[in-house]
Amino acid sequence: MQFDDDADLDTSEVQDVRGSRIPGGRATVGGGAAALIALLLGLFFGVGPDQLGLSSGDDEPAATASSLAQVQQTCRTGRDANAKEDCRIVAVVNSVQDFWDQEFERRSGTYTRSPTVLFGNQVGTACGAATSAVGPFYCPADRKVYLDLGFFEELRTRFGASGGPFAQAYVVAHEYGHHVQDLMGTLSRSQDGRTGATSNAVRVELQADCYAGVWAHHATTTNDESTGRPLITSLTDADIRDGLDAAAAVGDDRIQERYQGRVTPESWTHGSAKQRQQWFYEGYRTGDMARCNTFR
Repeated sequence: MQFDDDADLDTSEVQDVRGSRIPGGRATVGGGAAALIALLLGLFFGVGPDQLGLSSGDDEPAATASSLAQVQQTCRTGRDANAKEDCRIVAVVNSVQDFWDQEFERRSGTYTRSPTVLFGNQVGTACGAATSAVGPFYCPADRKVYLDLGFFEELRTRFGASGGPFAQAYVVAHEYGHHVQDLMGTLSRSQDGRTGATSNAVRVELQADCYAGVWAHHATTTNDESTGRPLITSLTDADIRDGLDAAAAVGDDRIQERYQGRVTPESWTHGSAKQRQQWFYEGYRTGDMARCNTFR
């Protein structure tokens, strides 16, 4: 995956609170076994930590204020995105939101942009306080994506994914798939408390995978506002394989087999490795969000 060296990055879409302390209260999940349980439950859950019992108990925990200093100073152009991980995340967020902005407009709708919050160890959100153990998540209460960059190393070392820049892009695009669902009113279908291979929770996650694939299909043809040219200049077959590999690595069956030694489909919340790959590839193959109806 390569970015246009001369493109200007919009750092206003990424809030960098790494190194900050969360305000008001504490996250109730720490390290060790509790962290692992939270990770297994929360990985790509798509909703805020309050749904997982991770809230600090405050009525209105606010996201930590950020000066954006780090990403603003170091992430200015596509050249920076080609060289630095956090700048790459900025560029992916820009590309994903450019695409959905244009797609909603094409469908006579209005897309509301959502910032990504980069944090380390723990963060306060409108959905409650959470630690990095929850994994990447989207909070519908403040319409923000939350991401600890350390997760990408976990994805490779703990979950066995091959890694790579596009594996990271897949994770980001998946979370923005949840934002799209929130805007369209479908995200709430996952919050009925049910689990299992055919549950709404799984169907919502698979649809977010499909939406990530739709963005990938259009990534090299979605023009950036600053240049009128695509921000992403190339995606290779190897990039897509990395994305598919990451999708499989976080399948419920793969995670359960690795950490439980058995597969229990009745407790699934995200879908199997095969399903996650299938729906990401369906979005990528067709480029049509209408083909992402996982509820049929």
